[in-house]
Amino acid sequence: MATAAIFSSLRRRRSPTLEAFLAPVDLTEVALVQTLAAISSELVSCYSNKVFFFQRRNSRSLIRKLEIFVLLLDYLRDSGSGSMSSLPSTAILCFKELYLLLYRSKILLDYCAQSSKLWLLLQNHSISGHFHDLNQEISTLLDVFPIKDAGLSDDVREQVELLQKQARKAKLHIDKSDENLRVRFFSFLNEFENGKIPNHVDLRLFFVERLGIRDAKSCRYEIEFLEEQIVNREGDIEPTASVLNGFVAITRYCRFLLFGFEEEEVQLSFGNQKKPRKGLITREIADTFLTIPKDFCCPISLDLMRDPVIISTGQTYERSSIARWMEEGQCTCPKTGQMLIHSRLVPNRALRNLIMQWCTAHGVPYDPLETSDASAESFAAALPTKAATGANRATATLLIQHLVDGSQGAQTIAAREIRLLAKTGKENRAFIAEAGAIPHLRKLLSSSNPVAQENSVTAMLNLSIYDKNKSRIMDEGGCLRSIVEVLRLGLTTEARENAAATLFSLSAVHDYKKRIAEQEGAVEALAGLLRVGTPRGKKDAVTALFNLSTHTDNYARMIEVGAVTALVRALGNEGVAEEAAGALALIVRQPVGAEAVGKEEMAAAGLIAMLRCGTPRGKENAVVALLELCRSGGAAATERVLKAPALASLLQTLLLTGTKRARRKAASLARVFQRCENESLHFGGLGVGYAFASNSTPDSRFVDDVSVPMSISVQVL
Repeated sequence: MATAAIFSSLRRRRSPTLEAFLAPVDLTEVALVQTLAAISSELVSCYSNKVFFFQRRNSRSLIRKLEIFVLLLDYLRDSGSGSMSSLPSTAILCFKELYLLLYRSKILLDYCAQSSKLWLLLQNHSISGHFHDLNQEISTLLDVFPIKDAGLSDDVREQVELLQKQARKAKLHIDKSDENLRVRFFSFLNEFENGKIPNHVDLRLFFVERLGIRDAKSCRYEIEFLEEQIVNREGDIEPTASVLNGFVAITRYCRFLLFGFEEEEVQLSFGNQKKPRKGLITREIADTFLTIPKDFCCPISLDLMRDPVIISTGQTYERSSIARWMEEGQCTCPKTGQMLIHSRLVPNRALRNLIMQWCTAHGVPYDPLETSDASAESFAAALPTKAATGANRATATLLIQHLVDGSQGAQTIAAREIRLLAKTGKENRAFIAEAGAIPHLRKLLSSSNPVAQENSVTAMLNLSIYDKNKSRIMDEGGCLRSIVEVLRLGLTTEARENAAATLFSLSAVHDYKKRIAEQEGAVEALAGLLRVGTPRGKKDAVTALFNLSTHTDNYARMIEVGAVTALVRALGNEGVAEEAAGALALIVRQPVGAEAVGKEEMAAAGLIAMLRCGTPRGKENAVVALLELCRSGGAAATERVLKAPALASLLQTLLLTGTKRARRKAASLARVFQRCENESLHFGGLGVGYAFASNSTPDSRFVDDVSVPMSISVQVL
């Protein structure tokens, strides 16, 4: 299983595929020997001068064995076709087996040359075992190979026989110095596990002097490689993901302890030289978002899916998005509203391949190994160890110190790293806030550096997901005002969108809904983002407005600044229509809200259109809003609803196929429709509006259960 994982990992790192090595199965004896001679010569020339930091002895030993095969194959090739055609059949079978052996040798040597130092250290025993396995296969092949009948010269035969004897005697070799380093790495993990922070000098000796990791860039490469192993784990490989998380946390701590921020300050300079950031939708994708096939986008985040998975209802979502939905206690399918039979997530590999092909064809950046969102899910799946928590605490302390007194570049990097730390785990979010990050992040919200502002508001969003941090943010003087300012005037699209998402997260607390709505410019900016934002921005804005609409004191403000109008217009946008209808269903429960919605000429038409082609939850929200609109929206609004030509058939369909609550609401609206039709006839065909106006007192048949706010997950970024 571990061997398969290594081969799979190397293929992901652009090594030749197995098919490429197995293709020439029908080669003649001459062509087979010529091909093997070329491949073995290339392997030796490629790796004979390469310096291997780990597995030095095993690598050199394998290369020396390959050199003997080069000598053998070159001799046979130079002997001419006549000599090769007379080779025994046993020799040909051995050469075909050698073809596979050369492939495995290349894979293993590539693995040792390309992998990070820390990963090779952690896999020291396993990789040594693979070298030993290859040696055993070479020994077996040479035992079968008919050396005496191959027509070899004396010197070549002696070399092959010597290799045969050496291969038989070879034993598993584990380098003692490498093993001592591996044990030392684990000792740091144990120190953090026991609540201690390793000595600064010991860490420098290990990382800088022993491993040669001498700058922030090299350290970051080590971190990203370890994170990649967590994301793409295949089989039962040691160490476990939880232990790897601990090593990632230790290495991240050393990255800032030993190397500070100086190297990246230049890369994160102010102005237009903006470093690409993981975890945010790239500008290329944002520019082409509307052309991405709908089936390639996650129904929750609206982003292009990197790791699509199928849930029990058969719907496909981005793994990180649906995992967060489930972690928040939801037990229904976000798209269909059906109950989940189980929580298993099945990879949708067919769709993932289609997405990759589409991205390649259209030049859209696509990295399935991106650690921003996919690694968050993998990290979340592994319970945090005391070591990881301890190392992350120590890292947070360093980062916050640089937020306090670091240069502008250092503050920018610190905000980014805090944002990444806060992506997963309530423990991380808790101790970052407890260590005092929020006041200093608030100051960065006003930064003139777009990268710093975006990282700080996104860090604030990630921290706010932890309930106790909501009060810390709201109680921090000027923090809410600063978040709203980013929403209104943020320097990047992502910053404005993440500010809207932060308001949504904070508004989950009922007492904060009114405070947010009363903050100058907040509701106006959300309505503006809903009107003209990107699909992602509209989603953030409508969810925030939905939460604010659950507080009745906010209706007047939402009406005054045009939020109701924006919600009505959003009914025509498939990506946000469901949430918009939900917000309107809440607003029309109050007379002032119903009156405002009733004045919107497109309100009734938009809600009825949702009855026709919306999601089950969207239809439920729409019928609730239509019922309340007839109850208290006035004669004109009621007439627009009841005169809709398709209303009767739509209600009939909903009574048969809708959710339980939707069927109940549809029955109430059908009774309204029937009563008004009868009264219209009774009054001599004067019309629905006249009949309803003559009965202005609310009828008990209109009174139904109040709307229950839908649950919407908060996305970490």
